[in-house]
Amino acid sequence: MKKLLRVSRFIDICNECIGKSTGWLVLVMVIISALNVVGRYLGRVFGQELSSNAYIETQWYLFDLVFLLGSAYVLKNDQHVRVDILYSKYSPKRKALINLLGSVLFLIPFCTLIIIFSWGTILDSWMDQEISPDPGGLPRYPIKTLIPIAFVLLIFQGVSEAIKSMAILTDRLASQEENHDTSS
Repeated sequence: MKKLLRVSRFIDICNECIGKSTGWLVLVMVIISALNVVGRYLGRVFGQELSSNAYIETQWYLFDLVFLLGSAYVLKNDQHVRVDILYSKYSPKRKALINLLGSVLFLIPFCTLIIIFSWGTILDSWMDQEISPDPGGLPRYPIKTLIPIAFVLLIFQGVSEAIKSMAILTDRLASQEENHDTSS
């Protein structure tokens, strides 16, 4: 179990770094949005086109990056939406069992299906060098590539959550955390 918890910790660290880095893209998205708005109004004053569909699509792509790459980070930090209103009242072991079953029976299979069924569309997009039909639009194939990458990260985080849930169920996580805290 110690080796599995080390794997879980490594996955957590990776997704934490990706998530925190991705968070900065929200600021970039806001700046691009503001520049596009300012450009649109200044363009009207000067009779020039200073805004572009490329700016709008860049915002969309940044949102895609935040959403797709941030999903594993959100799962890792237990900030996703829960449907079960009773969950907060459950014991740690019951929560661990629900999380384990949810990861193994739903999250990992769902992510795997998304990867499998999106693969053909992504390959077609790369083969066609798909571009937005809007004037000044951006290529779409690079952003579509993030779909399987994001779901692989989500699978890894699901595995990490399953490992931690198994450790809680077998009473090994608390002792592992205590050892980690004293050695730091």
